[in-house]
Amino acid sequence: MIDIKLIRENPEIVKDNINKKFQNNKLKLVDEVRKLDEQWREVKQEADNLRHERNVISEKINQAKKEKKEKLAKELIKKAGKIPEEIRKLEEREKKFEEEIKAVMLQIPNIIHKSVPIGKDASENKEIKRIGKPEVPKYEIFNHAELAERLKGADFESARDISGNGFYFLIGKLAIVHSAMLAFARDYMIEQGFEYAIPPFMIRRKVVDGVMSFKEVENMMY
Repeated sequence: MIDIKLIRENPEIVKDNINKKFQNNKLKLVDEVRKLDEQWREVKQEADNLRHERNVISEKINQAKKEKKEKLAKELIKKAGKIPEEIRKLEEREKKFEEEIKAVMLQIPNIIHKSVPIGKDASENKEIKRIGKPEVPKYEIFNHAELAERLKGADFESARDISGNGFYFLIGKLAIVHSAMLAFARDYMIEQGFEYAIPPFMIRRKVVDGVMSFKEVENMMY
């Protein structure tokens, strides 16, 4: 998630970045965030002013008591007694604005690095470097999915019923090769001095809030 300061100070940079990603439908989000941010800052300032006023009144109450001005002290105490509730209401509005801002900010794409070429899709990708001379073999070439099925090492049909198109079960010897490669990589890295660890398989939502928009990938979550 980008820094909101960038939207406050340079909204055009953020909009230009959205244009470069060909996500023009998100341009309105920048102005939406700016408006919400202005409202949040107004409410926060109002709450801060009340906190300052409360401190000033407290000093006046102490001074009135010292000077034996009981009537004035009571009036000030009555006035001060209303402030906490007003602050509480403003803090609730602050929190509401913060949640709304965050929800919109998560939909605004991160800034593209200046080295990244601009293109609508993979067809407009630019070749940066080529190593070696490509050769076309004389035998028939299969993609990885076709090859896996021919080797009877993948079950796409069963996976389709469980996870949708594009997923597969690795089975038989291909599944064993897969595990062997992982074991080899694990053992190699341990030999290099790394400590082996198995992380939890569940992630708290707040951990990934800054790197993805749940609204856009909710159909992928399970």
